[in-house]
Amino acid sequence: MLKVLIPTVMLFPTIWLTAPKWLWTTTTAHSLLIALISLTWLKWTSETGWTSSNAYLATDPLSTPLLVLTCWLLPLMILASQNHINPEPINRQRLYITLLASLQTFLIMAFGATEIIMFYIMFEATLIPTLIIITRWGNQTERLNAGTYFLFYTLAGSLPLLVALLLLQQSTGTLSMLILPYSQPLTLISWGHKIWWAGCVIAFLVKMPLYGVHLWLPKAHVEAPVAGSMVLAAVLLKLGGYGMMRMMVMLDPLSKELAYPFIILALWGIIMTGSICLRQTDLKSLIAYSSVSHMGLVAGGILIQTPWGFTGAIILMIAHGLVSSALFCLANTAYERTHSRTMVLARGLQMIFPLTAVWWFVANLANLALPPLPNLMGEIMIITTLFNWSPWTIALTGTGTLITAGYSLYLFLMTQRGPTPNHILGLPPFHTREHLLMTLHLLPVILLVTKPELMWGWCY
Repeated sequence: MLKVLIPTVMLFPTIWLTAPKWLWTTTTAHSLLIALISLTWLKWTSETGWTSSNAYLATDPLSTPLLVLTCWLLPLMILASQNHINPEPINRQRLYITLLASLQTFLIMAFGATEIIMFYIMFEATLIPTLIIITRWGNQTERLNAGTYFLFYTLAGSLPLLVALLLLQQSTGTLSMLILPYSQPLTLISWGHKIWWAGCVIAFLVKMPLYGVHLWLPKAHVEAPVAGSMVLAAVLLKLGGYGMMRMMVMLDPLSKELAYPFIILALWGIIMTGSICLRQTDLKSLIAYSSVSHMGLVAGGILIQTPWGFTGAIILMIAHGLVSSALFCLANTAYERTHSRTMVLARGLQMIFPLTAVWWFVANLANLALPPLPNLMGEIMIITTLFNWSPWTIALTGTGTLITAGYSLYLFLMTQRGPTPNHILGLPPFHTREHLLMTLHLLPVILLVTKPELMWGWCY
């Protein structure tokens, strides 16, 4: 764990001491080196499940894929931001990259924490850099409103979790993830216990986000700069899924009856947010709502509490993280050239950028879960688990899958096909940097097809 955490902390002096001319090159190289070091986590040697570096930081096969995804994303965020942050004063550029690096530090400590209270503190700490990125570097005037939504939805959801954790500490005497699953099962019978159960789960459902408490996400995504959108879609939503997986182990007897309304809400959310996508005119808003739809499936898979459901959830989280981030990068490249996120005003781009149309096509196919990509693998496992739990769910998940295919094709056809409007003919060409960015997003998705057990090995 420290082999990645220490180089990440060393990023801060690198950012502030590098010459202005070499700032982007040095930070990209340094963060890419951290990403490559993090790949060594995938070589699993421990038989017990946990590989500990000290009493408070450890990795296990559930956190490892998410840790690698976090480290992989930092160089990509720096690459994606280069163009629109470059014109700013050098100290603001340094501050921007510092916020991204601090976000990575908090995320590594959140996913690597063995104490639940430390996970909670790091879970909350990620709010601060994300909030500054959205409110300071967002594009439109709505960004302060979006930041307020983001902050208060997440805080309102997670303060009950703090109380629930303190009560758990009082009753069991420990909050260590290494000990809690093997401690005495809690006898949960009263109404108070049911409220405690809700307190433990709701924070993560807001973060995921579950349909009904999802309104902060489209606002935050649409207003955030590209790196903010990437880290929100790829990693911050996964904090919710990861936290739920960790907590569900302890909530067992009550979950059987109390999870029903949340599962139904998650499945209904797949259809509702998918239908909203079909009517969107704003490019980033469409991709943001599609994230809510996919996370609904993940929430359903986790709440069922079977090995298949958990496995499908982790696979879909990793695959969605890469694909959704890629789609936001593509939306940003189109926005930087046409200065419009309205799909009708920026269509027919295939004629001008044929290679970029290929990236759009691959990213959209991954988003609609084309076989044999990991997105399909995760979705099929979750849908099978849900069907096994109740055959009626196939009506909702099946409709959701069809709608996903519909809005993915709509997104591709609206942006790439059709007549090119006269006002966007003189666009600057794509850079090698942007093609490299897309390669680094989509290559791992395609390579995971060949070795999917890197994501699911922990369940069996």
